Amino acid sequence: MSRSLRRGSIAAIAALAIASLSSCAAGNTPATLEVKPDNASATLGTDIRLNNIVVVTGDESSGEHTGPANVTVNISNSGTEAIELQSITVGTGATASFADDKGAALPAIVVPAGGALLLGGPGAPTAKIASTTVSVGGYVPASFAFKNRDKVETEAQVSPNKGLYKGYGPTVAPAAVPPKATAPAAPATGTTAPASH
Repeated sequence: MSRSLRRGSIAAIAALAIASLSSCAAGNTPATLEVKPDNASATLGTDIRLNNIVVVTGDESSGEHTGPANVTVNISNSGTEAIELQSITVGTGATASFADDKGAALPAIVVPAGGALLLGGPGAPTAKIASTTVSVGGYVPASFAFKNRDKVETEAQVSPNKGLYKGYGPTVAPAAVPPKATAPAAPATGTTAPASH
């Protein structure tokens, strides 16, 4: 092979390598790759952000779920005043009831200024829905109403009580066990053993 052909082929390979490398210069960030996160999130103004909005059902892996569910969401407040979440509605009107980590009812959930709160996780306040119909693995409309009539309309991911969300789902109280029947005591006969002589 002549020297000029070798130089030409080396130049062509180098040009091809530079072209392919320059295409990587655009970056591999989610925005560049047009990758959308699969966890639901929403914002309210510039201070309130709701991340990982999930309705957690029972242990079923897919299909339609009708029954109790819990809502879990991480709420961050970068503002200078505390915010108060007053209600969560899922689907066609199922409203969550709030309780603290010990199970005592709460009228609202307070997120402090400059703070964050995980709602629905183990050892955290909970948002329980008595009954709703959702599609496991899909999404369901969700509404978060804050004090001063601020409201976030978004969608929540629906996940079973498995994997990352194990322990986040509704707990079913164990069925009451009926007390064991006890044999009635033998009736007293009124006779006594004869005295020995």
